[in-house]
Amino acid sequence: MSLEHLFITAAVVIIASFVQGASGLGFALIVAPVLTMLQPDLLPVCVLILMLPLNAYVAWRERHALDKRGAAWISAGRLVGTFGGLAVLLVLSPKALAVFVGLSTIAAAAATWVMPAFTPGLTAFVSAGLVTGITETATGIGGPPLALTYQHRPPAEMRATIALCFLVGELISLAVLLVMGKVQSPHLVAAVQLLPALALGAVASRYVHTRINARAMRLFVQIFAVVSGLVLLVKAL
Repeated sequence: MSLEHLFITAAVVIIASFVQGASGLGFALIVAPVLTMLQPDLLPVCVLILMLPLNAYVAWRERHALDKRGAAWISAGRLVGTFGGLAVLLVLSPKALAVFVGLSTIAAAAATWVMPAFTPGLTAFVSAGLVTGITETATGIGGPPLALTYQHRPPAEMRATIALCFLVGELISLAVLLVMGKVQSPHLVAAVQLLPALALGAVASRYVHTRINARAMRLFVQIFAVVSGLVLLVKAL
């Protein structure tokens, strides 16, 4: 990575880690498009490596609010969904899959605008894990199903639980990529170079995350889901 690209990417990583540290979401959605333009060979390994300490920090910081039961069922569903995602890749073309997931994500976000508040149960947890495993494995975007599931819960619970679910998923993904020989030294070097920027954004987020109320968090989640869906549609079309 050139010095110019490193500075640009570091600035983006600061913003992205601040956003995810404050809200629990958004890092990959912000960083991935930039790396796609500047250094596409670093995807997805570098992003996955960077998200490990970020999500570990968020989960630990708000461990008091962690929904352990929900995280366990989501992770179980995600593991199964990972294989479902691999199967989907064999059936649908990448373009058709991106269009389907993009439209479904936008539709789900729109539906929540008129749905009454709900407390997620076992069915919701397993379903969210399954869908996340499928969409993240097949398209690289897995945040919206988790965010929509927890949108009516307290912000701290959402951040901590989603962070832990992301952490488990990233470890699974990196293990698979490592076995496939996709994790290489340039990925590790770039991740180490960007760690100070990641730490700066994450630490800065601790001064604002407690000021985000439930209503603002729910609005952010809905916007995040719509933007994620639009990103998939744009990439497909």
